[in-house]
Amino acid sequence: MTEFTACIIGASRGLGLGLAREYLARGWRVIGTVRGDARGGLHALQAGAGDRLAIERLDINDPGQLAALRGRLAGARLDVLFVNAGVSNGPAERIGDVSTEDFTRVMVTNALSPMRVVEALQERVPPQGLIALMSSGLGSVAGNESGGWEVYRASKAALNTLMRSFAARRAGDPRSFALVAPGWVRTDMGGPQASLDVGTSTAGILDSLAGLAGRPGLHYLDYRGQRVAW
Repeated sequence: MTEFTACIIGASRGLGLGLAREYLARGWRVIGTVRGDARGGLHALQAGAGDRLAIERLDINDPGQLAALRGRLAGARLDVLFVNAGVSNGPAERIGDVSTEDFTRVMVTNALSPMRVVEALQERVPPQGLIALMSSGLGSVAGNESGGWEVYRASKAALNTLMRSFAARRAGDPRSFALVAPGWVRTDMGGPQASLDVGTSTAGILDSLAGLAGRPGLHYLDYRGQRVAW
């Protein structure tokens, strides 16, 4: 039986941890990254997963750590590469109020660094594989009718645009590319009032990604598999 491998970048908690848990439950092998040395939820999964779960260290904003991870994965086949890492500022923060340092931190973490990961590891994804990034419905320019989350929205819109450029450079690539809007999820970022639990969102995400098999090109979709407007 063929064993499939998913690499989850940013799997220590929240949606990343949920993705790792869901892939393991479906019989996949998982490589998950954590930022520091502290043991957490991903390490707890190893008790039941055994050698099907490998944990790697990566600060997504550290080029040296990314280069080292690329070297360690030189012989790996990643059927799915899913870049999940991200941060947010407050929902009420306006662009005229944000400091240059905070704006740079959010934009680098949510847009530049995820694309650096894709560029560094995309060669490990085979022709039948998939590259996905955690975006947001808030990254939809067409869907922005309520405002709020101005800096976070901008970072996810930037991520979407950069991924469109990546896909455009690879016209004819047989792989599937996806930007995923997970819904409003009860995580540290989403807060306790969010409408979805992590399990519902991540199970839906995996089902949606499975539906992209054999469909090359870039897709912007939500956890229900529905198209999100750019």
